[in-house]
Amino acid sequence: MSEMKLSFKKSKIGRRCTMLPHNELNAKYPMDGGYLRGQPARLPEMAEVDVVRHYTALSKRAYGVDDGFYPLGSCTMKYNPKVNEKAASLPGLTDIHPLQPEETVQGCLQVLYETQQMLNEVSGMDSTSLQPAAGAHGEWAGLQLIRAYHLDRGDDKRTKVIIPDSAHGTNPASAAMCGYEIVNVKSGEDGCVDLDALRTVMDGTVAALMLTNPNTLGKFEKGICEISEIVHNEGGLLYYDGANLNAVMGVTRPGDMGFDVVHWNLHKTLSAPHGGGGPGSGPVGCKKLLSAYLPVPVITKDDDGYHMEYDRPKSIGRVKSFYGNFLVALKAYSYLLMLGGDGLKAASVNAVLNANYMLHSLKDYSDVTYDSPCMHEFVIGLESFKKRTGVSAMDVAKSMIDKGFHPPTMYFPLIVPEALMFEPTETESRETLDASLAAIKEILTQAETDPEALHATPATTPVGRPDEVSAARNPILKYEFPE
Repeated sequence: MSEMKLSFKKSKIGRRCTMLPHNELNAKYPMDGGYLRGQPARLPEMAEVDVVRHYTALSKRAYGVDDGFYPLGSCTMKYNPKVNEKAASLPGLTDIHPLQPEETVQGCLQVLYETQQMLNEVSGMDSTSLQPAAGAHGEWAGLQLIRAYHLDRGDDKRTKVIIPDSAHGTNPASAAMCGYEIVNVKSGEDGCVDLDALRTVMDGTVAALMLTNPNTLGKFEKGICEISEIVHNEGGLLYYDGANLNAVMGVTRPGDMGFDVVHWNLHKTLSAPHGGGGPGSGPVGCKKLLSAYLPVPVITKDDDGYHMEYDRPKSIGRVKSFYGNFLVALKAYSYLLMLGGDGLKAASVNAVLNANYMLHSLKDYSDVTYDSPCMHEFVIGLESFKKRTGVSAMDVAKSMIDKGFHPPTMYFPLIVPEALMFEPTETESRETLDASLAAIKEILTQAETDPEALHATPATTPVGRPDEVSAARNPILKYEFPE
């Protein structure tokens, strides 16, 4: 791929996109010189056609789920039906202002209320707030509900949160931000929480256990009922990280497993696009014992219509301005209405089927083996493969780019050496899976005979293999003008 020049290098002095008329107001109403630049801004000077072509060329170098297979483990990068985008662009839903009186936005409030109710039904919770703006934000809000619950009861000795080593990476950070001490519990040989290890750390100082189910190894916690009993018997609460709900929605519910709190990732599970920094939506749902602590405003309904309820003395307060990321919730609302209960179940079942199809094809290359099937995602470990060939998980992932496929998640979870984590999702066809599997196997075969070529991948991209440590610690974030 040819090198692409920066816009500054395409700049020509005096070239313009738009010819503006002479501004006579500057002479008539001169501005205070303290607010003016000492010299003109050093911006690229380009014609309109050059600007359009520059950014169009940049867009063609981006890769998204609309371009092809995007199997990032734990991210649920599935195709988003465009009808959801159409619904979210309707003028009656976009041409509104968050400060409008509630009687003028009854339709929008109805969307939020009914989305809350559907999420309650799917998750088995009693109440839900759509305010949190992302998954980790939902984690934090859920833990704040737990914290408020314990403190409201005068139980201030609960200073710890238990987090399994198979949890999502944001869990420890969320708990720490709420002031909790993190207690790690290991996984057993089956990839699930070691129940004996859990019993040794569970006591009256534990506020909650945060559990990702299915976990990041792609395993459903088969001892979940016993885990719930262990935690609740000591007065702790059970938090469900819902980032992997795409494996179980419509099949089983966190509330039925004994969980007290759950967060959703609407931008994953309910098919709103994500990546590139957002926007996202991480609603938090809870059982009745925690409902009084939900963030305000809570959307309610009575005979007079829909309302934004602020008068909730035990609420943890506001966690976001206004009412959350409304249009993301709207896309989820559209998705839920289209699929219904049977459709949600079919999505989960097909996500699990696709993941097991890929796992079965790749399991002979992996150090990680379990007797049970995976759920919607799986992990292969290439530690012994690397020792034999010198080709790492990073090499395999980077080589996939040259084959036309987005790499899977690399080196996560941390408990699996040389990990590659795949999540194919339910939206991919067998033909796509077969093509990606053929590419992966071709790479693994090449590693046996020509490992050096794989160390240099990707070779078809504008930037090849950068020094990742230097790129992270010493990024070049601005253009240096030549003197």
